[in-house]
Amino acid sequence: MDTIFLRFLYVLFVMEVRTRRVHILGMIAHPDGAWTAQQARNLLMDLGDRIGSFRFLIRDRDTEFTGVFGTIFAGEGVTPVKIPPRTPRANAYAERFVLTARTEMTDRMLIFGERHLRVVMTEYEAHYNGRRPIAAGNSGRPGPITLSPTSPGSGSSAWPVLGGLLNEYERAA
Repeated sequence: MDTIFLRFLYVLFVMEVRTRRVHILGMIAHPDGAWTAQQARNLLMDLGDRIGSFRFLIRDRDTEFTGVFGTIFAGEGVTPVKIPPRTPRANAYAERFVLTARTEMTDRMLIFGERHLRVVMTEYEAHYNGRRPIAAGNSGRPGPITLSPTSPGSGSSAWPVLGGLLNEYERAA
């Protein structure tokens, strides 16, 4: 992600493919192996016993994913798998999340810096994991909601997310 000060920031995230749940692990200007390894440890602490339900960690071939990064997951029984070179389809779910995050959010707003990006990505993560209407079947998230904008007596309510960049809708009880 580019900031208005022409500084590029990297966002590290993990997606549970079965549920499409995204975990934003961190963002930094210059990632290295030690930083990604620490983010992996933080994820394992956050997941707790749920890590036992993971079998594989599909990752790209970036140099920041050192042997320590893979060892951390292997120690929990998760097999790290590198995608083959130049095969974006092998990591299609992650590629789709990046495209969605860019088109819905960062391409339409100015990011000031790392702290601002952290706030924006945290709010977007909650929106993506919780209230974002999608067409996926048994993903554990609400299905598509087709509502008109909130009007008196419409039986629905809406509220802005990310300062009005996105909206969330809910049927009134």
